[in-house]
Amino acid sequence: MKVSTRGDYASRALLSLALHDDGTPTSVRDIADRTALPQPYLEQILLALKGAGLVRSKRGVGGGYVLARPAEEITLAQIVSAVDGPIAVGDFGEPHQNGACDHEGQCVLLAVWDNVGEHMRRLLEGRTLADIANIARGEAAWPEPVG
Repeated sequence: MKVSTRGDYASRALLSLALHDDGTPTSVRDIADRTALPQPYLEQILLALKGAGLVRSKRGVGGGYVLARPAEEITLAQIVSAVDGPIAVGDFGEPHQNGACDHEGQCVLLAVWDNVGEHMRRLLEGRTLADIANIARGEAAWPEPVG
């Protein structure tokens, strides 16, 4: 699995909100300008994030979006799942563990794909929006490569 463009854009938009969190709503235009994301697409993404309870919106003059919860309580897994659905390598089904595999080697590969998806999910659950904001501000070290 790779994080989709929607997942990347959603993460970038929420990171922008976290970096500029002063308690006042930020307009979609300001988020688009700061992140260089296309505004029409960003509007769709923000609606999905609102539906997932990650942002709140205010209409009218001075309106825009704010984080619905503290950045420390929002994980990258929640952001990606809000716009991409469940984090998984693929939708291949569950492996048979009793040797009743339908096709040669299929069950072993299904177990491997499931394991990879679980590892990715844990990595994304282990990073909060606050963690990423601290790295972006230069207040924390860059993530170590997985080796």
